[in-house]
Amino acid sequence: MSPAGFDILHENGPCLVVGKPPGLLTQSPAGIDSLEARVRAFLQARDGRAPGAHLGVVHRLDRPASGALLLGLAPATTRELSRQIEQRLVRKLYWALVAGAPTPAAGAWSDHVRKVPDEPRAEIVPADHPDARPATLRYRTLRGGPDFTWLEIELETGRTHQIRLQAASRGHPVLGDAQYGSPSPFGEQHADPRLRAIALHARLLGFRDPTAGRDVEIVAEPPPAWGGLLPRPA
Repeated sequence: MSPAGFDILHENGPCLVVGKPPGLLTQSPAGIDSLEARVRAFLQARDGRAPGAHLGVVHRLDRPASGALLLGLAPATTRELSRQIEQRLVRKLYWALVAGAPTPAAGAWSDHVRKVPDEPRAEIVPADHPDARPATLRYRTLRGGPDFTWLEIELETGRTHQIRLQAASRGHPVLGDAQYGSPSPFGEQHADPRLRAIALHARLLGFRDPTAGRDVEIVAEPPPAWGGLLPRPA
């Protein structure tokens, strides 16, 4: 990771993709560390950008997760990237290490979920629940092991804690995700549990770069906590 506290994965004018480390908020109130605050400080120091200059966070990653995050440095760019997100034109590919072995080895998970009011968690609910929203993802097994399975996951919807919730509800919580029932630690066990990582990584973003006018795919390498856990896929 760079001294700025994040990695720049793609930069083309006002279109920016950065790598978020685990344990870091995507956004936060003033005075609290977050990826947004780090990017602002970096751009101010490097480019002399004004503290209040536009920085659009197009989507978020959960605090304990890591990986590629898309930002816009101009209002028009942020609007276009947000449109792509809303119309499901952005490809989001994740890696996850989960307990057990999902069966079949590849498939789709579809549920109805809701964000629990006033709590930082989501839950699966019946389709006729007034707050129900459909949640669908596709997955495939990259490698199985005695203690966990390495999955590649592509989101079709983007609900709160979607991957974490859908995996855990099937008995396969993401490693380190105590909030959704994982008994297995993952990565450095900080005294502050908010800083601890889970084995969920935003591996790839595919989108149309508004500045270049072409499709790009940006890949983020997993953080050091994944070291030694990832043999080559079968």
